[in-house]
Amino acid sequence: MEATHKFVCQDDLVNPLSSMGMQVACILVISHFFHILLKALGQPGPIAQILAGLVLGPSGLSNITEIKEFFFQASAAEYYEMFGFFCRILFMFLFGLEMDFAYVRRNLRVVCIVAYGGAFLASLFGLTASFFIYKHLLAENAKLNGSFVFCTMLLVSYTSSPVVNRLAAELRFATSDIGRLATSSAMVVELTCLLVFNLIIAFTRLTALRDGFFILLGLVPMLFAFKYLAVWLNKRNRKQKYLRNPEVLLILSILIAGSMLIEMAMFNSVIACFVAGLAFPKEGKTARTLLHKLTYSVHNFVLPVYFGYIGFQFDASHLKSLTNILIIVILVLLSLGSKISGTLAVCHFLKIPLNEGVFLGFVLNLKGHADLLFVGSASKALITWNPAAYNLLLITVVINTVISGPVVALLMRREEKLFTHTHTSLGFEPENPDQNELRLLACVYGPRHISAILSVIATIRGTQTASIMPYMAHLIELNQKRRTNVSYHELEAEEMSDEEDYGGNDVLEIHAAVDAFTAETQILINLNKAVSTLSNLHEEVCNAAEDLRATIILLPFHKHQRIDGKMESGKDAVRTTNQKILRHAPSSVGMIVEKGLAGALGFSQLFTVDIMQHVATLFFGGPDDREAIAWSTRIANHPRVNLTVVRFLPTESSNTRNMKVENEMGGNSDIEVYMALSSLETGNDIDNAFLNDFYNGYVASGKVGYVEKQVNNGAETVAALRDIGDLYSLFIVGRGGRGHSPLTTELSDWEECPELGTVGDLLASSDFNINGSILVVQQHRNSKKELVDD
Repeated sequence: MEATHKFVCQDDLVNPLSSMGMQVACILVISHFFHILLKALGQPGPIAQILAGLVLGPSGLSNITEIKEFFFQASAAEYYEMFGFFCRILFMFLFGLEMDFAYVRRNLRVVCIVAYGGAFLASLFGLTASFFIYKHLLAENAKLNGSFVFCTMLLVSYTSSPVVNRLAAELRFATSDIGRLATSSAMVVELTCLLVFNLIIAFTRLTALRDGFFILLGLVPMLFAFKYLAVWLNKRNRKQKYLRNPEVLLILSILIAGSMLIEMAMFNSVIACFVAGLAFPKEGKTARTLLHKLTYSVHNFVLPVYFGYIGFQFDASHLKSLTNILIIVILVLLSLGSKISGTLAVCHFLKIPLNEGVFLGFVLNLKGHADLLFVGSASKALITWNPAAYNLLLITVVINTVISGPVVALLMRREEKLFTHTHTSLGFEPENPDQNELRLLACVYGPRHISAILSVIATIRGTQTASIMPYMAHLIELNQKRRTNVSYHELEAEEMSDEEDYGGNDVLEIHAAVDAFTAETQILINLNKAVSTLSNLHEEVCNAAEDLRATIILLPFHKHQRIDGKMESGKDAVRTTNQKILRHAPSSVGMIVEKGLAGALGFSQLFTVDIMQHVATLFFGGPDDREAIAWSTRIANHPRVNLTVVRFLPTESSNTRNMKVENEMGGNSDIEVYMALSSLETGNDIDNAFLNDFYNGYVASGKVGYVEKQVNNGAETVAALRDIGDLYSLFIVGRGGRGHSPLTTELSDWEECPELGTVGDLLASSDFNINGSILVVQQHRNSKKELVDD
């Protein structure tokens, strides 16, 4: 990059820097004004920022002579390019850190087909367009070479992943299935286009060997340095929640140094920065600090300036000619039509609905910074651009993004069903539930709750290869009014301080427990903090679950067990919040009650010990109990769990013969399991059909044990529960929804905590001594009628 070499060799140092700083400030201010106006129309932030660049650029205020002389100085272009270089380093490194690589790996075929399908057809149109541009825009003596053709093809087929990611975050479709497919496909297209562009540069020069050495010299040591530096920094200063600023500066300095070595070889370092972020160790406070620091600065400063700079390239003076206007219209239609047609074709092949294909086509047509590289100074070694061709291609890039962004927002409003929260309960998956990704939101109020919650996460994952996306929210009650009129450095100091008011030392203990859990299980947990008043704390949880499209919400019980075995109440705020979440949750909810004899090895230590845990799922009937069985199908696949389903039936249904089934689970072949053949003829038909499928899928194969208990009333139910109280380290039970069952109605006489349901409340009672924790499951309520607890 020429700017890298020239940046430190300029005579007019102060004026270009001051003009660049003023330009950046103006873009931020004007974009904020546009954002306020366009937000009411449902338009995302990037569109407002591009419009700010249009207003400030040659088509707007820069038409005024004084402003133009201030912003467009002799060497200002090199400074703008250098500033863009640092911006690209930061946001590509951040996107690598945030990249959901597990999703891409699981869906690699679909992602690549969608990405390359649209890009391939667009590149063919770009091939045709290259001859058209050569004939009408380039000088007559300009020679049409292969490099020009390839750059034009890349320009048309390229998709900007920063624009797509930011648009997805603004419009809140990043966590939906179609949104994840769009962002992943955009990243694949961008990296491929940049790789092809770098290869074109390499093959047109005779210094490929030297350049390859510089690339390896920049990338390989950077990856090794990050790997060992992250481990060392995680172990250093354990009492700190985040890294100190000098330590962050050290990491970013290594990143910039490696990128500049690659740039000195006249290659683009975007891919290297992304790979560095992708390979960076995600566990521990090092990655947590980088995400915390970079997310704010990149999303609120770097990307707005980057989008504004895209709009700043628009020069309306080239639209005075009717020929130029027709050329731009043709190029825009070619780009839009080819990308959408190619995407629709592959979506038809993949049997993706038409409306989703149209949405993907417009999303993948968003352009960005690499287009400026394809026609900018990075391609000067390949092509001598005609100023008219250069400016018209830049205008095409801007118009493509300005058109596609609002269309994507419009499609989102018209096709709300594509982005609604649909996976609100697990349901029963008889074949293999581990094949589907499980998204869950776990809530903790303090360090006391962390162990049991983490154990549930480790257990419900199932097998080690199962896909899970866990999020954890540290819920903190806001006791005082938050400061609003603070500057950024004051806010940062308040948020980054280890002595902060919100969370205090609890945050350190929670982070330490999560880091240890990740190191032990390799399950990466995204940890966040929710600070709100007591009356609104449940809204924070419900909104987060809906935005994250979580299938499960995990809550801790407000009571904890003392050394003498009695249950002691904690804060009333915990119980109040739990009750509100149960009423308004947008997904299924599980509440964990941690119990066990003092000093005994309980369920909460599951992920730290290598010992088989015995888990029982209690089934009385109803939707909540069926959801508990659905949770159990995932838990049964855990290598350290021996699961048994215990069904309670009225004694009147036992007048037929029983069949003895041997439990085939390893180490427990001597346990006899009894199943009443008549059970499918009694009770609720839905429950019977559900259990029939479950029995055929899990019990018959020996994965799960099955026991039936014959009882007449609540007293006999209590006696049966006492008999099995010492056999299991975890009891899973539905909250309610059983109607007026004679097996549980009498238990309500002792009910203390209705949020646990009749059976869960009995098991959690201080007077009911069992040697296991309790997981109470509530299925997602779809209507107000279902909100009534039976």
